[in-house]
Amino acid sequence: MTEPAKGPASYFPSIEKKYGRPITEWKDLIRSSPLTKHMEIVSWLKTEHGLGHGHANALVAHTLAEDSGK
Repeated sequence: MTEPAKGPASYFPSIEKKYGRPITEWKDLIRSSPLTKHMEIVSWLKTEHGLGHGHANALVAHTLAEDSGK
């Protein structure tokens, strides 16, 4: 049996359901953004793509942690 996702990844099922895009698309979008600071990207996702703060924050935190090897 697999353990339930913890941390930012625990938001992923609800993000996919609410916004209709797979997490890989959101991560690709974040990685293609010219923005580099966490809160800048969160604000961008909220204003340009209509995400809520918690969902945007979870996506950015997980993506940046992945990219930094953490």
